[in-house]
Amino acid sequence: MGSVCNPCGVNDLDAPARPRRLRWLLIGAAGLVVVVLGAFLLYVFVFDDAPDALDADDLSSALVATVPATPPSATDAPTDTAAPSDPVTPTGFDGDWAPTEASEFGYRVDEVIAGANVTAVGRSNEIDGLLTIDGTTATVVDIEVMVESIRSDDALRDAQFRGRIMSADEFPTATFQLTEPIEFGTIPTGDEQVTATATGELTLRGVTNPVEFEVTAQTTGGRIGVLGSIPVLFEDYGIDNPSFGAISVEDEGLVEFVLVFEPAT
Repeated sequence: MGSVCNPCGVNDLDAPARPRRLRWLLIGAAGLVVVVLGAFLLYVFVFDDAPDALDADDLSSALVATVPATPPSATDAPTDTAAPSDPVTPTGFDGDWAPTEASEFGYRVDEVIAGANVTAVGRSNEIDGLLTIDGTTATVVDIEVMVESIRSDDALRDAQFRGRIMSADEFPTATFQLTEPIEFGTIPTGDEQVTATATGELTLRGVTNPVEFEVTAQTTGGRIGVLGSIPVLFEDYGIDNPSFGAISVEDEGLVEFVLVFEPAT
């Protein structure tokens, strides 16, 4: 008998192989989705571990971290047995003070990435400024931060922050200036902390707005620490909502800070 010709030119022996190949392709695609999703969840819940909001404990820790750790030598010991006095008396706080590298200034914003809630946090310790104290009153607070120096845990986020969000090339600094004296009422000593209301002007991306917020102050080792946070509505500062793609960002965030001051030279 003559051979039977397949009119379609297809080898029937390949027919069972096609479903197998399709099945393996589907399995491979599903595996890729699982890997990508797993990597995303790993980033969100493990690597994207944003620091907690700055609080009173951070204020105390920053002040302690700036106190010299080396104890005085025996030759520096006092000759009498009287209890050591506080390193700075209340009147010793009068004058001008400058921020130290123990200071932190930055932002905190809630995001949703592909349905997962995360918090974006960027901070800098490259801070310039001046604090002037007269008795129990802060008469001058003038703080400047280079936007370029603010960093989060994500280089891509930082590039967006410096670029389209804050336009750091055009508006290189973020600033706060006090417009009314802060009356603390007392000089805190030891671990004591006092709170007061600060009124001033916050400038972001070249736009200045009046702000009022609570601050907490503490003195340790002859230094002054101030803690606070300022709510920021993006549109008030001409900042477009940073959302894009699978990332959804809230319309507002916080400027938060712990500032540690030492006597200005």
